Amino acid sequence: MSASNIDALSINTIRTLSIDSVEKANSGHPGLPMGSAPMAYVLWSQFLKHNPADAAWPNRDRFVLSAGHGSMLLYSLLHLFGYGLTREDLMQFRQWGSKTPGHPEFGHTRGVETTTGPLGQGITNAVGFAMAERFLAARYNRPDHEIIDHMTYTLVGDGDLMEGISYEAMSFAGHQKLGKLVVLYDSNDISLDGPTDMAFTENIKLRAEAAGWHYLRVENGDDDLDAIARAIAAAKSDPRPSLLEIRTTIGYGSPGRQGTSKAHGSPLGAEETALAKTFYQWNESETHFVPSEVTAHFQSIATRGAEAQAAWEARMSAYEKVHPELAAELRLALSGELPANWDADLPTYTVDKSGFATRQISGAALNAIAKRVPTLFGGSADLAGSNETTMKTESVYSAANPAGRNVWFGVREHAMGAMLNGLALHGGVHPYGGTFLVFSDYLRPSIRLAALMKLPVIYVFTHDSIGVGEDGPTHQPIEQIAALRLIPNLLLIRPADANETVAAWHYAMAHRDRPVALALTRQKLPVYTDSDQLARQGVARGAYTLSKESAALNILLIASGSEVILAMDAQKALEAEGIGARVVSIPCPQLFLEQTAAYQEEVLPSSIRARVVIEMAHPAGLASFAKDHGVSIGIDHFGASAPAAVLMEKFGFTVSHVIAAAKTSLREVTHA
Repeated sequence: MSASNIDALSINTIRTLSIDSVEKANSGHPGLPMGSAPMAYVLWSQFLKHNPADAAWPNRDRFVLSAGHGSMLLYSLLHLFGYGLTREDLMQFRQWGSKTPGHPEFGHTRGVETTTGPLGQGITNAVGFAMAERFLAARYNRPDHEIIDHMTYTLVGDGDLMEGISYEAMSFAGHQKLGKLVVLYDSNDISLDGPTDMAFTENIKLRAEAAGWHYLRVENGDDDLDAIARAIAAAKSDPRPSLLEIRTTIGYGSPGRQGTSKAHGSPLGAEETALAKTFYQWNESETHFVPSEVTAHFQSIATRGAEAQAAWEARMSAYEKVHPELAAELRLALSGELPANWDADLPTYTVDKSGFATRQISGAALNAIAKRVPTLFGGSADLAGSNETTMKTESVYSAANPAGRNVWFGVREHAMGAMLNGLALHGGVHPYGGTFLVFSDYLRPSIRLAALMKLPVIYVFTHDSIGVGEDGPTHQPIEQIAALRLIPNLLLIRPADANETVAAWHYAMAHRDRPVALALTRQKLPVYTDSDQLARQGVARGAYTLSKESAALNILLIASGSEVILAMDAQKALEAEGIGARVVSIPCPQLFLEQTAAYQEEVLPSSIRARVVIEMAHPAGLASFAKDHGVSIGIDHFGASAPAAVLMEKFGFTVSHVIAAAKTSLREVTHA
């Protein structure tokens, strides 16, 4: 084996580690690592500020492999730089329990900044990273104390740029002038099904420039390392976000596969692997071979990262002496913890029959928290006035005002969701975003990834039922509540009154192990007796007894959100007839099912088989609580355009219907 220099030797090591891992797994995508290895090597060896000894160093540069199917590129780099991935880990690529899953997973493998694979998500996460860096720098940096100062790099493929979310992300980033964001575009004209010109012929240069980006093109990304380095250096110095189109050959070095879709998503096979290694002048007798010179070379580069972090720690110490309060605030923010007494201004509400829309109370809670949590950061997809997501004493985040905390995401729901994930992953901010509940469909892929990564993102979803009224079925959510509850690790909280809404915000801020979605009303809801005493603990447990039975318990009335008032009014009517009824508010069934069996039995005694479950959404959301003899009142069809009161009557969300359902359930139990 021979190589012309250490750079070529290092690049071919990345390529062959990737080839060998895919071959051993008999599964994976070798073409991208083979083609992108030069640009990745130049970036990681010359520009990326990182310390393998501390993968969570706050001021590190971020690298996002948006084209996550090429995961072996990242795993090879992490192995060579000493992030703890061993040769054996690489050999376990795509196997049960390995540290090298098919696509990079945040929290699973040291050095992986975000979970990627669904195309377009990574580049949009990267926009969120860049947003957070700029906000924290604007808030905390002071003259001669540049504490927050790092880049965000992402490697994308043609598929990322075909996905619609990338258009939203690039439009937003260009508008915001996020100059510390650099996209390396692996431009090879090949996608999984064949040449990209079958479906993708747009001019990326014009697209980037139209969105306000700096664009450069490298004609030979296969081996012109100097051109790649010059492009990255130019991108770093430009005040705009940069897209570097680097022309590469997918599967470079494989004579029978390079430049074709055959190199994209399948192992090369033994014969082609041997031919590729011959082309690289590589040792064919051993798989996962790393020359000793390469090991020493990467170790040497890694020491620069440790030195950079040590220098940053020294700057941080100096900063703490000059600006102790700011430094303490920054350290707390970076830790993800909340300030002392962060919830001191949260309001409580007494009984009020006319009440409030829960979206209105959500806005009040948000503003109370914003006063004491200076890194609460977010906004809405052009619905801030309707979602009540504006921090009223804070300014707008913009290129001219990067310390602003109100983000105008524009009508970009999908990108908003993925940018929120990037903000949460970066750390230092507490992100939230809002839109109508029915439009949660637009950002569902991003919500799913937030849940997969267990990110503390808060979604403010308003207009949560047919109570939207005249806007009609396009704006009236039916299946969304049930669908969101099906996402593992996502909590959907649907509060019934003002105090439950405040409690929902409290839970969402205090518990940072998974995302939380708030489903809020447009219409006013009364404030219930004792909810100011019961809601905080009740919401945290997912369900609680809001109104106890006054006689021997005969039936359970179980409801969430705006339908709790139906249960409360039906309870009065039933008890007037001598039927003991209990009203159970169930704002979050997922949390309730996590409680002890004893608590679940206390709230919903299994001996009480007569039940009515009420929710103005698809009955799949709560129907399981009706058990064998209960009745579920929901809506399994689309709504209509009419005043909300008319819709509720037409679709059976009335007290008389609840009473009739209760008596039906009681008869079922009697005759069972």
